[in-house]
Formats: sequence, C-alpha cells, structure tokens
Amino acid sequence: MTIPASELILNPDGSVYHLHLHPEQIASTIITVGDPDRVDTVTSHFDTITHTVQRREFKTTTGTYKGKEITVISTGIGTDNIDIVFNELDALVNIDLKTRKVKDTHTSLDIIRIGTSGAIQEDISIDAFLLSDMAIGLDALLHFYDSTHIQHPEIQKAFVTHMNWSAQKSEPYIVTCDRDLASHFLSNQVIKGVTATNIGFYAPQGRVLRLQTSDPDMNKKLGEFRFRESKITNLEMETAGIYGLAKLLEHRAISLNAILANRATGIFSNQPSETVNSLIIYTLNRIATM
Repeated sequence: MTIPASELILNPDGSVYHLHLHPEQIASTIITVGDPDRVDTVTSHFDTITHTVQRREFKTTTGTYKGKEITVISTGIGTDNIDIVFNELDALVNIDLKTRKVKDTHTSLDIIRIGTSGAIQEDISIDAFLLSDMAIGLDALLHFYDSTHIQHPEIQKAFVTHMNWSAQKSEPYIVTCDRDLASHFLSNQVIKGVTATNIGFYAPQGRVLRLQTSDPDMNKKLGEFRFRESKITNLEMETAGIYGLAKLLEHRAISLNAILANRATGIFSNQPSETVNSLIIYTLNRIATM
C-alpha cells in the first residue's frame, strides 16, 4: 500500500516533515534528550561529527564515540513531541520515502533517553541515576493507537483504584522498557524504578503556584502505591510515550534519568549540570561496548 502524501508528509528535499532528516543521516543507536542545547553537550564527547540538522525544537547530530556511530536528537518536552519523533524516526528506517511503501525488512533501532527527573520516594538520593523499568502514562497518547496488547491491565486497575482516579482524566496505561537493552545499562551506579509520565510540569506533577490542583494528595498517593515489589519512584514527561511507541514500532528503548530533585524532601541538586554530564558519559561508555 502506498502511504498518501497527507499522512506521510515530506519536505521538498525529500526529508521527513518535522525532523528534516534523510535516512542516511541517522544511526541505528539513538540518544534522545529533551533540550536542543543538550545535544551539543552529548556530542561534545564525540570523536567525529557527520551530520547536524535543526528544525524547531528538533536538533539532530550524528557522529561517532569510540568507534560507535550514534545519533543524538532533541525531542522537546512531552509525549506529544515523542509521537512526532518516534513515528518519523521509524519512517526513516522502515518506509521507502520514494515509493511511500513499508519496507519488506524491518529495522530495529536502539533508543536511549537521557533525561532529568524528580524522585517522589525519600530514600532516592539526589544526583542518582535511575533506569525506568516500567512507566505509567498519565497522558492519553497510547490510547490513540491499537495498543492494549502491550499494556498491563492488572497493574493499571490497581493503580486507578488506589489513586481514586477521576473519570475526567485519561485512563493511565503501563508499559515496560526493553529489558534486554536495559541489562546492558544496569550496574551498581544505576537503580531501577517505576516512572510516572505526566502530561504537564505544574499541576499534573502536583506543583502549586497560583492555581490549586484538583487532587492535592496526588503525589502522596503516587508515593504510597505498591504492586507486588514495585513502587513509583519518579516523575517526568516522556518515558511512557517512548516505551509505548517503541514497543508498537518494534524498537528497543530505555529511559535513564538523572535525579535532580526529591519532591518528598523538597531538595534540589546543587550540581545539576555535573550530574547530567556524568550520566551522559556513563551512557556513552555503555553504548560503546554494545
């Protein structure tokens, strides 16, 4: 089937619409970051740079680190942007952009998020590295896709009951990381956690400035939720979308988080840049040995 021009939009030069990339400009190993400026922070460690493209908040640089070809791309904030980035990355490797047809052979990407996050458990140290084993999506992205087969309804039901989740909010969904890929990044420097992916930064994460939240006890209840051995460890805004779309598109994905704040204790890191850079170096060295 040929994909219509209205569905797979290409630029006049044949690049994918939002990312402005051609297939030859990306590697099979991809690091995602939120901030476009962080792309340069990551690639400052590279040995070589072969491509750099920027359009809006989407900045992409491909190069090599210790002989390994890696692409670094900024997604901006939120799962709505993840929807754009992951579909267009997949199109670059799994759709022939000239014929607009899905390729006969599937290409799987390894996608590693390097992000920042706030812990909600008192015992998680500031400046720690956390790998999201599971993510709870408090947005609605995955419900727009045929995705029930990758969700975990038993945990979702327990979560909705525990939280007394409002019917006015989208139904939470739960997805896991690629555990084979995760095993390569786990060490005594990294803790595993369950990440809640929120739809915003302020009220959706329980922050109050001038506006009151609809559930003032939300973060407390999030911290108290347990399912067997699992508990929610941290809050951020992309991981559930990354895990959901990666599984649906048959790519491997993990999310690594630099814990810069602890919401339970009210503490923020006094060395955020150093912590993020340490996580970047840790991640690059792990990728180089894959």
